Amino acid sequence: MDVVPTSPSPPERRGARAPTSGYTADGPQGEAAQGSPEQLVVRPGGPDDVGTVLALLDGATRWLMQRGRTGQWGTAPHSGNPRRIAQVRRWAADGDLYLAEFAGRPVGAIVVGTAVPHVPPATEPELYVNLLVSDRAHAGLRVGARLLEYAEELARAQGVDLLRVDCYAGDDGALIRYYERQGFTATEPFTVPLVDRQWPGQLLERRLSRPGDDGPDAT
Repeated sequence: MDVVPTSPSPPERRGARAPTSGYTADGPQGEAAQGSPEQLVVRPGGPDDVGTVLALLDGATRWLMQRGRTGQWGTAPHSGNPRRIAQVRRWAADGDLYLAEFAGRPVGAIVVGTAVPHVPPATEPELYVNLLVSDRAHAGLRVGARLLEYAEELARAQGVDLLRVDCYAGDDGALIRYYERQGFTATEPFTVPLVDRQWPGQLLERRLSRPGDDGPDAT
């Protein structure tokens, strides 16, 4: 699975779970998958997809736990957290949720919208990635990368030149490096106070060039 960015609602401060940020598996640790990235189809999500998204999140949490990486999301399943369930339902109802499918099976999800409260606000119009998660069994299909490309397509359609995302910055910083490989640049670090610790996060951005824009170095 691939997950990424935080939720659009303020994270819980006490008795708390960490924000829904950053887990990716597009890289070399992914298992081989049958098929090719060109077979991925991205579609709008809706209320019927809430269970699918929660299952993707639970799978990502299990994968992280198996590798001792509990600092990101802890150990509790998302599907048992009423706050998380309500959050996913709101994403689906608001039209912010999109799913990637492979051979008719959902293998990833992305949520885009407005920035979360615990990061510095943008100074210009933007599209913000609130969640990115994909099925670990299909790592190698670059599901996360395709969903980020889709987010860029949505931003362009809205006339927006800035795509931002945040992720977990702890452990070895692998999530930061993942987003940098996807063309993002790290900007401001931040922390979210939880009941027992400070949750480290990193904000990143990607500038979008418009069709026909050759950039400042064009001759």
